[in-house]
Amino acid sequence: MQPLDRRQFHLLGAALASTSAWRAAATPATRATPAAAAREGASERAEPATRKRVAFVLGDHEYSSECTLPLFAAEYGRAFGHDTIVLRSFPDHHAEEDIPGLEWLEHCDAAVFYLRWRRLPPAQLARIESFLASGKGVVGLRTTTHAFNYPSGHASERWNAFGQFAFGAPPGWGAGGHTHYGHSSRTKVELFEGAADHELLRGVAPFEARSWLYHVVPDHPSPGATRLLVGTSIAPEHQPAAVNPVAWTWTNQWKGRAFFTTLGHPEDFRHAAMQRLLANGISWSMGLAVPEAWNGPWTIDVPYRGATR
Repeated sequence: MQPLDRRQFHLLGAALASTSAWRAAATPATRATPAAAAREGASERAEPATRKRVAFVLGDHEYSSECTLPLFAAEYGRAFGHDTIVLRSFPDHHAEEDIPGLEWLEHCDAAVFYLRWRRLPPAQLARIESFLASGKGVVGLRTTTHAFNYPSGHASERWNAFGQFAFGAPPGWGAGGHTHYGHSSRTKVELFEGAADHELLRGVAPFEARSWLYHVVPDHPSPGATRLLVGTSIAPEHQPAAVNPVAWTWTNQWKGRAFFTTLGHPEDFRHAAMQRLLANGISWSMGLAVPEAWNGPWTIDVPYRGATR
């Protein structure tokens, strides 16, 4: 067998990090394709209709999503009986032009995006576009409002508005007044008035987030969105600091269920409320009933890295 080059090893690591049948299917001996992995996994047992596959697509310069979300994905898969796979920027979080393995999206029921200023090639964007067009569930966190950063006039420039057309979020950093209230500030997170009975908020209590508040109003979330949580800036670095939605649901143009939160600082993941919010959002995006109970809180203790770009 030929030795794996660094990129192949990176992709193999993503496959091996997946849960259940996918872990068994993606071995160094077979180097299974996504389709083969799915077939082999399915042959091991009769999977319940409620067992789903969730991809985590990660790449940011600042918030250590490549550390927090693999931990979350593993716990989520074990807790709720779903298969997960983590797809990360290659060779590391600084890299903006390559996320190997996006072909796995074809076999997933939902995708969780935590991206910041990527410039993926057309073939990889086509994988994401195909997934969106399938109308499957999508979940986005924080800097996914500005997931892509193509220069003006670039053939892929429209992807700079990914946050808007996928999630009803602002169409890029600075667009429509999208900004924040300073790195030293925090956010008081509360339930939006009238949202307490929404199933996605099951088990989610108000908490203080380390994330500094993102300013998205008045234009976002987009019309038709259901606001779930709102945030008030604590010790903002500039005034006035408006109350802003920090979590909402929306139906995108492909009829896909979209859940978005502007939270996502690594210290947020230490809170049971943040863990439960994201878990509920993923389940909801796939059209599943949000469980009444869970086995959390989970240990997710990752330091804040700081912006490297």
